[in-house]
Amino acid sequence: MFDSKITRRGFATAAAPGVAAIGLVGASVDSADAYQGNMERALASLYQALGELRQATSNKGGHRVKAMELVSQAVAETQAGIEFADEHGGG
Repeated sequence: MFDSKITRRGFATAAAPGVAAIGLVGASVDSADAYQGNMERALASLYQALGELRQATSNKGGHRVKAMELVSQAVAETQAGIEFADEHGGG
């Protein structure tokens, strides 16, 4: 799954729904205290990092693939943190 090449345009297309969802999360929160701007910016950076790793040449002794797995885990944890804060009133 991680070894497939993806173009920058392809990555942008794939990441767009996630980035759009991030904006919707922030827009749907009633309390200013619940806004997760730092988490949302971190999430965007993680998606960018994942795209860069996908574009890197594949022969890195398994470290590139491991890095992509870890970044994907970080994406999931960051999303879970944003959702938790939304459900529990902030940050």
